[in-house]
Amino acid sequence: MFIDRVKLKVKAGNGGNGLVAFRREKYVPLGGPAGGDGGKGGSIIFEVDTNKSTLLDLRFNRLIKAQPGGNGRGNKMHGPDGEDILIKVPQGTMIKDVTTGGLLADLTKPDQRAVIARGGKGGRGNWHFATGRNNAPDYAELGDEGEEKDVTIELKLLADVGLIGFPSVGKSTLLSVVSAAKPEIAEYHFTTITPNLGMVQVGDGRSFVMADLPGLIEGASEGKGLGHQFLRHIERCRVLVHVLDMGSHDGRDPIEDYRIINKELEQYHLRLTERPQVVIANKMDLDAAEDNLKRFKETYPGVEVFPTVTIIHEGLENVLYRIADLLAVTPEFPMVGEEEKQEGVLFTFTPKDPDFTISNLGNGQWRLEGKRVERLFMTIDFEKEEDVYRFASTLKKMGVDEALREAGAKEGDIVLLDEFQFDYVE
Repeated sequence: MFIDRVKLKVKAGNGGNGLVAFRREKYVPLGGPAGGDGGKGGSIIFEVDTNKSTLLDLRFNRLIKAQPGGNGRGNKMHGPDGEDILIKVPQGTMIKDVTTGGLLADLTKPDQRAVIARGGKGGRGNWHFATGRNNAPDYAELGDEGEEKDVTIELKLLADVGLIGFPSVGKSTLLSVVSAAKPEIAEYHFTTITPNLGMVQVGDGRSFVMADLPGLIEGASEGKGLGHQFLRHIERCRVLVHVLDMGSHDGRDPIEDYRIINKELEQYHLRLTERPQVVIANKMDLDAAEDNLKRFKETYPGVEVFPTVTIIHEGLENVLYRIADLLAVTPEFPMVGEEEKQEGVLFTFTPKDPDFTISNLGNGQWRLEGKRVERLFMTIDFEKEEDVYRFASTLKKMGVDEALREAGAKEGDIVLLDEFQFDYVE
């Protein structure tokens, strides 16, 4: 079974809580605060494993959750970090955020890694908060939450050359005679339902990877047949080899087949028609082949065609040299527009989010939002007076009080943060 697309929910571990503790040792008066920091939560990491060829292992793991960090310990001892979860995927795997549609990682190199969900930072123990005014703080931070994401995992074959064409035109036979690959070959449509890869060696020592992909049909760009499943896999190919049944073995017209296939490539995104194409006129040993080849050249005079009989290896040497020459001058095509990629991870510039935003809900109610204030809110234990004071003091330093006042907040107004509410005091 070939699995090339899977949806997952990944949840990194939460950070451990900091500890409130004090040194209590004989002959050590006023030992001071000694609560340790919480450990970091485990992260979700994807890694390329060249021994894998499908995403089958992930099919039944809809939720992957990492271990949380341990709480801080006495004597300033750090809590244990949560164990990371390492997910092995095949080379050529892309990971996208379902919510934003953005590309999180494009894993194209052996042993390449990408952190998809980062573990939460551990909270600080109370010894961090000791000051000259307060040398015995009895509060500590709670750990941050780990990242949680819904992601789509897609596998796109890492082949230099992709074989395209209608079913049963001889693509599998071609791959089997020019490489050591052993695809299934039979006299019926859609023999190939999963991609096959083969390493091809040219006579002068050059080599490349060729992929035999499931056959295209009309309407594939709209999802018909194997549609998008097929077209996704030729996105990485730099050269396309278009195989035509020039002998019309199944009663098809190779001239019309050529037009239909290229129309499907044109209608699919990512500029597939910009890739150089090598056209193979296969099954030239059949009676109608010569006449069809003549008609093809008259209809498409600018297209270079290589007559072959793949089953007996006839005419293949020139084809392989031509493919190798095209690969030498054809760069890789971008997978996601023109954005810059580095080490397999997509980087795009996004402006920094403000620390907080204030919305007037009317009737003396205000909504306070923002990642920084929400993160601060999650680290506060509101049952402790010192934590509440620290929370209010930090908000004031961030400028929340001033921003509320400038927005028109009055004494006694309600300020909503997450699911909690506070009274605004001048």
